[in-house]
Amino acid sequence: MMPELGKYADAVLSSYAVSIALIVVLVALSIRRSRKLKVELAAIEERVKHG
Repeated sequence: MMPELGKYADAVLSSYAVSIALIVVLVALSIRRSRKLKVELAAIEERVKHG
């Protein structure tokens, strides 16, 4: 069900597209950073464990 947007359709739909793209980028960056930090934390824990 698509609401009738009239003359504002382009602006509204492009705003939705930009918002969705930004959310996807932020989630991807968060996942990437989380993985990197897990690796770094494991390395630090290993160093502490062995001395």
